[in-house]
Amino acid sequence: MTVLRTPDERFQNLPDFDFAPHYAEVPFAGGEALRLAYIDEGPRTANPVLLLHGEPSWSYLYRRIIPGLSGRHRVLAPDLIGFGRSDKPVEKEHYSYEAHVAWMSAWLTGLDLNNITLFCQDWGGLIGLRLVAAFPERFARVIVANTLLPIGKGATPAFLQWLEVSQSMPVFPAGAFVNMGSSRTLSEAEIAAYDAPFPTEDHKTAARIFPTFVPITAEHPSVSENRQAWEVLIQFDRPFLTAFSDQDPVTSGGDRIFQERVPGAQGQAHRIIQGGGHFLQEDKPEEIIALIDAFVSGKA
Repeated sequence: MTVLRTPDERFQNLPDFDFAPHYAEVPFAGGEALRLAYIDEGPRTANPVLLLHGEPSWSYLYRRIIPGLSGRHRVLAPDLIGFGRSDKPVEKEHYSYEAHVAWMSAWLTGLDLNNITLFCQDWGGLIGLRLVAAFPERFARVIVANTLLPIGKGATPAFLQWLEVSQSMPVFPAGAFVNMGSSRTLSEAEIAAYDAPFPTEDHKTAARIFPTFVPITAEHPSVSENRQAWEVLIQFDRPFLTAFSDQDPVTSGGDRIFQERVPGAQGQAHRIIQGGGHFLQEDKPEEIIALIDAFVSGKA
């Protein structure tokens, strides 16, 4: 069993990213506890805003959003295990959808976060919504953006293409993939920042294998767990907002599922973020800041 930790110097002098890292330990079935990294900005007495990234990004995705929120909120942006500054098991068998949910559950309860406003995108939603279902009393409101909670009923052609590409490329270019999924063109330095956590292919095990965990067929693991999560979500009556972008073929139309099934989504001013790609955090950070502020204050 091998666990890698990206050298700290890889995270120095990244553009617009000078946040102090915080660390917590989460249990690991493969051996000793894993170190999970997270950003924690703003007053500790304020209610938390939890920003969850997906694949193959890390908390760098929220670098232009955190400063706009941290004056009024406690803003937390963790790196999923296998991403960012968090530890990276090398062997594929140490990863699964359920393992990621367990790691993030341990982190969430370890910090004893309550009255949370969740903003989640991509795998941040697949994991984040499972947290909402497991601990609904801890969440005050939820914003879902370009994400799904699949239960084995297929996928969009764009996701199937991503699944094929992600598993077939000999070198997995994380930064290039984030650039391709954004409607604006990232700078070379920004692309390099997304590559920073992954100095070798062995560091990329989680990033590469993640697409295979999406339960798009009835035979996939985690279908039953996601169905159970939906049983909670269809009773979740706290404010629930969709903010999908108009240029994401991977999750297109997924917002309607949440709007129709989650009670808290009824009567909300759901948004389509114009000009946003899959990684709308890269494309529309100011709009996301304003949306979160308005939602927390009850003005969204």
